[in-house]
Amino acid sequence: MQKSNYLFTSESVSEGHPDKVCDRISDMVVDSYLSKDPVSRVACETLTTTNKVVLAGETRGPKIEKEELISKVRNCIKDIGYDQDGFSWKTVNIETFLHEQSKDIAMGVDSKENKDEGAGDQGIMFGYACNETEELMPAPIHYSHKILRLMAEDRKKGTLKGIEPDSKSQVTMLYENKKPVKVTSVVISTQHSKNLNQEKVREAIIPYIKKSIPENFLTDLNKKEVYINPTGQFIIGGPDGDTGLTGRKIIVDTYGGAAPHGGGAFSGKDPTKVDRSAAYASRYLAKNIVAAGVSERCLIQLAYAIGVSKPLSIFIKLANGDESKTEKVKKIIEENFNLSPRGIREMLKLNNPIYEITSSYGHFGRKPTNKGEFTWEKTDKIDLFRL
Repeated sequence: MQKSNYLFTSESVSEGHPDKVCDRISDMVVDSYLSKDPVSRVACETLTTTNKVVLAGETRGPKIEKEELISKVRNCIKDIGYDQDGFSWKTVNIETFLHEQSKDIAMGVDSKENKDEGAGDQGIMFGYACNETEELMPAPIHYSHKILRLMAEDRKKGTLKGIEPDSKSQVTMLYENKKPVKVTSVVISTQHSKNLNQEKVREAIIPYIKKSIPENFLTDLNKKEVYINPTGQFIIGGPDGDTGLTGRKIIVDTYGGAAPHGGGAFSGKDPTKVDRSAAYASRYLAKNIVAAGVSERCLIQLAYAIGVSKPLSIFIKLANGDESKTEKVKKIIEENFNLSPRGIREMLKLNNPIYEITSSYGHFGRKPTNKGEFTWEKTDKIDLFRL
């Protein structure tokens, strides 16, 4: 049983982190196919290293020429901000080895005898929500994301000078009676130009902590517990400093470790893959349950088998442990939500090219847009869950 008082830490990484560069490119490929045919199938993995990008995976849908994808890869890298000797959007060597999806997978997913279509893979997916922030996200991961997102925005505007795209953040918070009460440490490591010393780096970065975290959480934060580039220097970064791969930051993508993770990555996968769509659906359910005031926290697990449309199980855990309330919530879900892969896609409108924006700063706790992005963050089912 978890203690009532404890320290908890979550980290985030910027869009310029090597793994996030890969997530961005893989999700760009998904969007490229869905924009041409909303029933396309995509499973794209990306690798990056010094001045090299490699794409591999399976697709089914419209023909997209390699030159078009390579051009879009360069645009992704350019937008992130990489024009360095070891990794530049202008000179990076890009190879693509995408090929047609396995007929065995297609047979299970598209079975004509199953009008709801089967899941694109087996597995377990988790959704979580809590009332620690307005976005109903755990506070440590929410503030870790916000620090890096604000830094990236100003870096691209040109108002944060000398700071390069590759950054990481980490926020530790003290919980009392299972509620966050203050920040006890912050770590930010950021790539910087050669002509910026560590004193200047610290001077540039400290304001983003204050912009991102409410003042009442920072009143007791000791300056010695704010670590900016603790190794002393971070000039060589990005894919030139470390190899990147799609799907290696799954805890960053979700709840910062505050909730379980089924193990499947999101980026590079079309929404028939329940690793992605069912994780979005379970977050959607959990968020509406918490927003309705049913519980301070809600964890939901969904389980699937490849080629089978309905979930094999639905598990719900509420903060208060009230079993009768849990059963009522489960009944509401079973009677009102079609959690087959097709049902989820239709409910959340997931067949649209909406994924590139999800590749950095978290898939959850984001604002739905008028372009159809982050539909799973809507709280439009509150009335349904009021008990």
